[in-house]
Amino acid sequence: MRRKPDLLWMLVLVFGLGVVTTGYTQSQWQQGKPIAEDVRAGR
Repeated sequence: MRRKPDLLWMLVLVFGLGVVTTGYTQSQWQQGKPIAEDVRAGR
């Protein structure tokens, strides 16, 4: 009966890391968009 809580905590940890990583990636992507648009425009 000890394995199920360990599996549950691992799923919670993986899901939490995924949420944090996704949020960080979106914030970096939104900050980088104007730079990418300037490069495409040839500025």
